[in-house]
Amino acid sequence: MTDFTLHPQLAADTLTVGRYKLCRVLLMMDATYPWLVLVPERRDIREIHELQPEDRAVLMEEIVRTTEALQARFSPTKLNVAALGNMVPQLHVHVIARFATDPAWPGPVWGKVPPRPYAAGEAEKLIVSLRPLLGV
Repeated sequence: MTDFTLHPQLAADTLTVGRYKLCRVLLMMDATYPWLVLVPERRDIREIHELQPEDRAVLMEEIVRTTEALQARFSPTKLNVAALGNMVPQLHVHVIARFATDPAWPGPVWGKVPPRPYAAGEAEKLIVSLRPLLGV
């Protein structure tokens, strides 16, 4: 969609993995957790219920594809899916692979530990490994 613009905070905090039919697929730049963010490429949408019914159905399918990819790649203890938007109002959905051994377990990932940068080339290798699983 040509008039869609990614929120500057999301642009600053992520790398693009690819695109689904509806969503841009982003990798959160925090190596602490395998963490993807789905952003429906629609203007001025803050909440899931604001999407057209067809887009809501597509979003759910894209969330499922993303969770399946993270499950296949990482075999996590749990997959967290959240659309919070308290800090970034643009609708975006976090899909995070969680492990009983991660530093925030069993609580939420936000604010527990500072983001850990990826080592040189590590994020790019992860993106390459995820693209076929995501189908992007």
